[in-house]
Amino acid sequence: MYWAPQEVRTYFTTFSTAGRRRVFQVEGNASLMMSTLQAYRRQERFRLHAFVVMPDHVHTLITPAPDVSLEKALQLMKGGFSFRLKSRLEVWERGHFDKRVPTHEAYEACVSYIHQNPVVARLAESAEAYRFSSASMSEEVDVMPEWFGKARG
Repeated sequence: MYWAPQEVRTYFTTFSTAGRRRVFQVEGNASLMMSTLQAYRRQERFRLHAFVVMPDHVHTLITPAPDVSLEKALQLMKGGFSFRLKSRLEVWERGHFDKRVPTHEAYEACVSYIHQNPVVARLAESAEAYRFSSASMSEEVDVMPEWFGKARG
C-alpha cells in the first residue's frame, strides 16, 4: 500500500453528531471526547495540532502517523468516543469534511478558525475561555509540523 509523504498529510477535519444533536453540551461528554483525542495522540496514531469540541461537532487539525490513513485516524476519534460513551443512540453523522493543509499560512488560518469557533458561536468571550478547545491550554497539543517552515514576512 502507498502512503502519501508526511509533508502532505496535515488535515483540517470536521465531523458532526447524528442529527446535529448537542451531545457535547453535556460537560462529561465533551471531556470524554477530549480524553479520546488525547488517548490516540499519546498512542502516536496522529499528531493533534489544534481542536475544538463544539456542542454538535468537532474540528481538528491533525497529521496522521506515517502508517495511519486519514480515514483510520477519523475512525479512531469517532469510534473511540462512541465506544467510550456506550450510547444506544447513533452518535455521529456518516462521513466527515476534510481539507489538506498545504502551507504555513493555511495552517495558521485553520488554527485561528478552530480556536475562534466558540467565540463566533457566542459560547465564550474569548478562545482561551472555552474549556473544550486547545486554545484553553488545558490540553496538550503537538507543534506545527516542521515541513511548514516559518511564515514569510
